[in-house]
Order: sequence, then C-alpha cells, then structure tokens
Amino acid sequence: MLKQFLSSIGYGSMKVETIIGSPAIAFGENLNGTVYIDGGDSEQLVDYIEIELIKRTTEEREDSDFNTHDKFITKQSLEMVSTVKSKETHMIPFELVPDERWETQSDKEKLILRTTVYIMNAVDVHDEDEITYG
Repeated sequence: MLKQFLSSIGYGSMKVETIIGSPAIAFGENLNGTVYIDGGDSEQLVDYIEIELIKRTTEEREDSDFNTHDKFITKQSLEMVSTVKSKETHMIPFELVPDERWETQSDKEKLILRTTVYIMNAVDVHDEDEITYG
C-alpha cells in the first residue's frame, strides 16, 4: 500500500488537509487525491478551492532580485460555495493528469502542489507540498 502523503492547512477553527497516495508520481500515472475540510467550533463560508501545480526554480539570476521563481503548470478549481458547519467534514476528490510540463530538467527545479482555500470575507489559506514526477 502506498504511503499516504498528508498536508495540513488551517484557518481559525477550520482545518483543511490535502491527501494524495504518494508524493512520487510515476510516468503514466495520474495524481489523485482528496481535500478534506473539517469544521471547527464555528461556521465558515468556503467560496472555492484551487489546486495548482507549479515548477519552482531556485537559482541566482542577474536579471532578478529573487532567487526563487515559480512557473505555473496547471490548476484545478473545485467549486464549493458552502458553509462548513461546526464539526462537519467535507471530502472533495480531485485528479490531475500529468504532461511533459511536469518533467524537471535539473536539481534546481521542484514540483510544488499548492492548495488554496478561498474563504468568504476572510484571509485565504494555502499549503504547499513537494512532489516528484518521473
């Protein structure tokens, strides 16, 4: 059985976890997972959830003041528009299909899976986890 990869983000009393089967995706496999939203002590209105895959490159460049550069690869929006009530759990499955853009060319490049939860009238929260493809 694949070791589960768990990433947790939270805002206030709400807890959000993105679970995938493995952080290492082989050629020909899709990235499957589930976003779990656990309500805490109060209700919060979730507008939507966005799952993005970015390629992060770390290198010094003369034309930039920053050593880390993110390149957007793909995203999936999970429409929610729902109130997460106290002690309630929502489970939202997702799947991302890899393509040639997922391939890294050097050790300076990393694939990052970013989950962002957009909460109505509140600060949006996000989580980033490294995955590998190949």
